[in-house]
Amino acid sequence: MPHSRTWNRRLISSAIAGSLVTTTLAFKFSPAARKHHANQLSAKSPRSVTVGHGRSHRDSPANASFRHRRLEDVVTDNSNGDQLSFFNEELRQWFGSMLIAVSFASILVTPQVSHAESNANSVPPPTVSTQGAPLAYDETWNLVRKYALDQKFNGQDWDEAYTKYSKGLDSSTTDEDAIMKATTNLVNSMGDKYTRILDKESYERIQKFDLIGVGVTLMPDPSTKEIVVGSPPVKGSAADQNDLRVNDVVVAVNGQATSGKTAFDIIDQMSDDPNAEQVTFTIRRGDEARDVTLKRQFSEVKDPISYRISEIRGDGLKVGYVRIAEFNSLVKIKLEAALNDLESQGVDAYVLDVRGNPGGAFQSAIEIAGLFLSDALATDVVDGNGVDLKFRTSKDNVIIGASDPVVVWVDGRSASASEVLGGALRDNCRAVVMGERSFGKGLVQAVYGLKNQYGLVLTVARYLTPGGDDINKVGIVPEISKDEALPSAPGFIPVLGSDTSRVDFADVSNRLSMCSAENSRS
Repeated sequence: MPHSRTWNRRLISSAIAGSLVTTTLAFKFSPAARKHHANQLSAKSPRSVTVGHGRSHRDSPANASFRHRRLEDVVTDNSNGDQLSFFNEELRQWFGSMLIAVSFASILVTPQVSHAESNANSVPPPTVSTQGAPLAYDETWNLVRKYALDQKFNGQDWDEAYTKYSKGLDSSTTDEDAIMKATTNLVNSMGDKYTRILDKESYERIQKFDLIGVGVTLMPDPSTKEIVVGSPPVKGSAADQNDLRVNDVVVAVNGQATSGKTAFDIIDQMSDDPNAEQVTFTIRRGDEARDVTLKRQFSEVKDPISYRISEIRGDGLKVGYVRIAEFNSLVKIKLEAALNDLESQGVDAYVLDVRGNPGGAFQSAIEIAGLFLSDALATDVVDGNGVDLKFRTSKDNVIIGASDPVVVWVDGRSASASEVLGGALRDNCRAVVMGERSFGKGLVQAVYGLKNQYGLVLTVARYLTPGGDDINKVGIVPEISKDEALPSAPGFIPVLGSDTSRVDFADVSNRLSMCSAENSRS
């Protein structure tokens, strides 16, 4: 039977753009004091929370900076996941900004009208607290408190957990091993296998998802909405060497003004020339402005795309096979090039192979779906406070038209962003999923960089397919089994692993047509 789905088609009422990421926060108030403080404030006026260095006098973070990386699955360190979360209206939008990029980039931008729809529930105001423990411990405690999907904290009182796991530590403690052991114990108390501390080496390995490559975090000033340097540049990076500082205003990137732009706009601008060895920022500090040319440096990133014309059938059908190994920072650019090349050679049926693909950049899954679907719901993300964010594909960026049937191959190691892509194409009647049940990773993680160069990976949301399926621990169930249509060899084996001869594209086209017809009647 063909797969059919219906979904909410309401107009976009709220918007999101940007990419989140790593956050460092140090707050002044103790757990006991914050309750008294919050009660006093709530009696006076509605609570407000700002993002970044512009800060509410009511929350008064002593040292709030954000080292942003795009949200991603964190495919390193044997995890499969993606990322997001927030509280009041402003943080709700910030949460969306953070989620939309789920890969590692160096930008977070104020939400603007874009491709996400959200319905915010009334939630309690966030609170802040420390008892004077070391900064890394405080940062981690606050991040978990504010953004964890599990707002019951594994059944424990989070204030009590702060005290329990910080015994023997105070703000003067300098023993990093002791600090991070306590911090790790705090995080482990959440009982979530995906939530964990990354050591410096592990956090550094994740930098393959950095799309800018100059070691600087860009984010919106909460008051002026101008794009500013949000946290101290990475030590030794081009930004550090050229004396970029926190709160420097980035007026333009490569001569193009940043005013009114979203993170997608800036990232897409950078993507226009992904091989550029340098980028020029126009920086304003005080009343003075200057151009700063920065050398881009990237960790080695492998091309995740391999492709070929797998066969030309007797009826003239030309089949293109495309393998996506992971959703890293190159995937969209390389896939676009591959699809354009195959289209130029007259390919009129496609197999997308994500077998063994553990995921990667959440945003890339949305963007790739947009190469097959225009302005369609791609996934539905829900945070720990029940806030619902609907992410849509871009408009008018389709390369493979609806007349070309598409198949997605999955197996038990296809996870997270792979499942986002498969679910988006399946539920929109654009592809038939074949193979084995996928991994079943329906949770989203955020990766936060701490000031001591360690990192925190935190489960912050769950996602649903456009048809409303919660795939966590369930996976995507293929419509056609491996035994019916797939080669016996895995995708990483050349030629044998890409044998598409058993795929019945006439049946695929029929299934997709029936799915579309049924959805039209719904």
